[in-house]
Amino acid sequence: MSFKIRKAIFPVAGLGSRFLPATKANPKEMLPIVDKPLIQYAVEEAIAAGITDLIFVTSSSKRAIEDHFDSNYELEHKLKEAGKYDLLKIVQNILPKHVNAVYVRQAEALGLGHAILCAKNVINNEPFAILLADDLIDANPCCLTQLINVYNKTRGNVLAVQEIAKECSQQYGIVDIKKENELYKIKSIIEKPSPKDAPSNFAVIGRYILSAKIFPILENTARGAGNEIQLTDAIYQLLKNENAYAVAFTGVRYDCGSKLGFVQATVNYALQHQECAKDFREFLRHLDLRK
Repeated sequence: MSFKIRKAIFPVAGLGSRFLPATKANPKEMLPIVDKPLIQYAVEEAIAAGITDLIFVTSSSKRAIEDHFDSNYELEHKLKEAGKYDLLKIVQNILPKHVNAVYVRQAEALGLGHAILCAKNVINNEPFAILLADDLIDANPCCLTQLINVYNKTRGNVLAVQEIAKECSQQYGIVDIKKENELYKIKSIIEKPSPKDAPSNFAVIGRYILSAKIFPILENTARGAGNEIQLTDAIYQLLKNENAYAVAFTGVRYDCGSKLGFVQATVNYALQHQECAKDFREFLRHLDLRK
């Protein structure tokens, strides 16, 4: 791989069933952490890392995501009339003018690997990033920037990883790694192994940089765990011909695909928010946790 990373895929076609009924009519990626939806945090991370082309793999029920990143002239007009210029600036700058957004439909829910394959014609032959909005990562520099820094050194595929408790291995793709100078080279990867079969306790988290050579592999990847086309299975095949590296990123990851992780993220981001941090901290201080 020899290109600058310009493009990022956001797979957002999932049902969000763990958050029903909130996600019955509203995409889970649009659930807010304080005052911004989850998907906006992922997009801001991508833009901060230098991404200029955003590819959203959506479904028929995800129009709210497209609307969020589009202009709303009626809202902007009303804010301008009311003299609310701070709010006007916020809604006008959700997507900077130098950034492009493309929306691709995933007609069937056939897994993450299939979602990535749906973006093949937009990616062309470039290396690209993948960001899963469920994984909200509070980091400086942002997680994707940390991955791109390793890509710039290696020109290889790069995956974000995090140490987990071994008994949680069945929830993740798990990598087998070896140290190579200051980097960790991935020897193998397996999707959701049992704890006794897990090659390590390093789990793949929702940030990737992959070669476009993943696409022909995905086209020929059989359905795996959950009867879905697994990205992990395709990466396993990719490793036979290309190098890949694991980055144990610096930062805090919140699993916002779970209710607990979503609440944890909300609390911690509220404690950092300039508008409400002071009062919210005072509220927590007087909260009766014995209830």
